Amino acid sequence: MSRTLFLSPPSFDGFDGGAGARYQARREVTSFWYPTWLAQPAALVPESKLMDCPPHDIGVKQCLEEAKNFDHVIINTSTPSLKNDCKVAEAIKQQKPGTKIGFIGAHAAVLPTETLKASPSIDWVARKEFDFTCKEVAEDRALAEIDGLSYRNAEGKIIHNRERELITNMDVLPWVVDTYKRDLQIEKYFIGYLLHPYLSLYTGRGCPAQCTFCLWPQTIGGHKYRVRSPENVAGEMAYAKKLFPQVQEFFFDDDTFTANLPRAREIAKKLAPLGLTWSCNSRANLDYDTIKFFKDSGLRLFLVGYESGNQEILNRIKKGIQLDEARRFTKACHEAGVVIHGTFILGLPVETRETIEQTIRYAMDLDVFSIQVSLAAPYPGTELYEMARQNGWFAKKKDKTDIVHEDGFQQSSLEYPGLDKEEIFEAVDRFYRAYYLRPKPILRIIKTMLEDKDIFVRRCREGYEFFKSLRQRKVDLAASRAVSAAATAAA
Repeated sequence: MSRTLFLSPPSFDGFDGGAGARYQARREVTSFWYPTWLAQPAALVPESKLMDCPPHDIGVKQCLEEAKNFDHVIINTSTPSLKNDCKVAEAIKQQKPGTKIGFIGAHAAVLPTETLKASPSIDWVARKEFDFTCKEVAEDRALAEIDGLSYRNAEGKIIHNRERELITNMDVLPWVVDTYKRDLQIEKYFIGYLLHPYLSLYTGRGCPAQCTFCLWPQTIGGHKYRVRSPENVAGEMAYAKKLFPQVQEFFFDDDTFTANLPRAREIAKKLAPLGLTWSCNSRANLDYDTIKFFKDSGLRLFLVGYESGNQEILNRIKKGIQLDEARRFTKACHEAGVVIHGTFILGLPVETRETIEQTIRYAMDLDVFSIQVSLAAPYPGTELYEMARQNGWFAKKKDKTDIVHEDGFQQSSLEYPGLDKEEIFEAVDRFYRAYYLRPKPILRIIKTMLEDKDIFVRRCREGYEFFKSLRQRKVDLAASRAVSAAATAAA
């Protein structure tokens, strides 16, 4: 077994490429998800190390110094960070040419040939679910014998081995919390709507929903919800509570934790005696009794993807939720005392000025505790990407994978007849201001600040970062308009 470094490289300042980051980008406030996709294979490889550079403020120099100590380096890459990650790989190879370097992640999974061609320093990439692929590479098996792997042979030809079957018994995977304890400073991980410090992990992979934009089910996890047993989950949570007594909230990062309700109920039942505070992703389709049961078992918050306030857009992206159904769910959460962080996406097909305003009004009507407004990100491997390609919706016709600005913030990749990318981008700022600059949200935030000194300090920092990011958006918007104007003049 060769010494193996599992690496999330230095990237844009504040770049979040972790497991729960459906959109790898900088956030409006400091936000870092745990690198669970790296931690899971790291837990399979003895004597390995997990190094998550962005949240730990590890620069290129320190990263390269550490990489010298390993024979294999496995890098988690993404569509927006690929060029940067290739530079890191090349620097690692230059200082120690014998180092084997592999790339994993959604981008590498769906574009293995293109990823290998991105840099001669990449020896192999893993496709689909890569935990045991990484383990077998670390065992120094011949690359030609490893399922789910693409590589260059001695002649430089790219070879694609046969597919690796998805894991059916998720209980065979080791718990990730030991890897977290060994290699991560959990206080470095922030999510604005979760209590701090928090800890996140998966209890299952895959999602039965068919949302056209969602990254992980379409690239790695699949549409079948493959789960760990309730006993296995409860066992890890009891162990995590002992390992991390400082943790204030545990988050289940499954795409839809509530997709299998009987199992979710069983897990909640087993968590109740532990006295944990926990949260999870959920669709907006649960009834009051179920919500109340979860609340009584320690649930504090649901992360809910509302996406749009226009039913036609929801139907087009195959969300599988009706607006009125989501309203009833939200009302039931308010009544049960469960907090909601709602996520919305602007620029989904086929957005118009009117649908943007409908979504803003819909969000204000729901009046959840906090929101996140993202731009539609057509990642390779998703149905949204194919729809955009076929319909000519890409704002940048040449580079369809250019989905962040040079500063790491999202940019609008799509535009539609009568609605250009600058208008969609500008609407994010308008959405946030319309939602938060109202008496009710302001009073809610002030109330939480007055109840806890640490939260007071945290909210002040987040407020500063939030408005600073909005100012940066204006800079990015001005730059984008200048480029568009120059391109129009040249044409």
